[in-house]
Amino acid sequence: MSKTEEILKEQTSVKLNDGNVIPQFGFGVFMIEGDDSTEKAVDEALEVGYRHIDTAHAYQNERGVGAAVAKSGIPREDVWITTKLWPSEYGEGKTSEAIDKMLERLGTDHIDLLLLHQQFGDYLGAWKDMERAVRDGRVRSIGLSNFESERLEEVLDAAEIMPGVLQVECHPYYAQHGLKKRIAPYGIAIESWYPLGHGDAGLLAEPVFAELAEKYSKTPAQIILRWHIQEGNIVFPKTTNPKHMADNIDIFDFELTDEEMSRIAELDKGKRFFNVPLEEQERTLGQFVPAD
Repeated sequence: MSKTEEILKEQTSVKLNDGNVIPQFGFGVFMIEGDDSTEKAVDEALEVGYRHIDTAHAYQNERGVGAAVAKSGIPREDVWITTKLWPSEYGEGKTSEAIDKMLERLGTDHIDLLLLHQQFGDYLGAWKDMERAVRDGRVRSIGLSNFESERLEEVLDAAEIMPGVLQVECHPYYAQHGLKKRIAPYGIAIESWYPLGHGDAGLLAEPVFAELAEKYSKTPAQIILRWHIQEGNIVFPKTTNPKHMADNIDIFDFELTDEEMSRIAELDKGKRFFNVPLEEQERTLGQFVPAD
């Protein structure tokens, strides 16, 4: 059995609150510039066993993702594609049109998971259109990204279809235990961006990770990613380095003990690496309108 076949056999998944099953480990394409570079990176990711790709309209590389999936020869139902709507696309009617454009850019007849990217604009109108898209088969699951204020509960109160996931900053320095308690009654799963703390040298150099890396013949980054898996988080670290890509997903041949998970939990210090006030985010992010 090849290494890719072993990874495909061993890697884990999460059952969402709508019954759909999402691969727990994915590949993120944030800040990969251009469709050609994205297509190459996704092609390499699929080759080593990734079956979950996370993109967004704002990343301006959906076409590259779609091209790589199409040419891979992997059945479409075996590759989970997540993408995100930008606030400029929010609103009843407007969001439905934006979803059709997404499908065209991705070159697919359905989106596996569609998220609201930011908590600004007419997100309630957008959510209604997303629910309609689930009902008419254009989208399988829907969720939220970066909704951590009271606007999270505003969507939950209005929703007829509950969000399946909430994508936020999450890592051992900021484990999001409070947010997890807020969403637990709804069965919402956490997706982590900055799963390695934005590559923070201090986090990666924590003695517990060095110790466990030696014990399991892994790297500190692999230990952190394994912690995410056992925490139940959905993760999609981004890299264009083929070796790092292969190393990142090579975390399904060992398991941390309860005692080791507890030691890592002690690192949680409520430290964010993205800490911009909501008002400033709304002002600056609202100025960006992604091209079609």
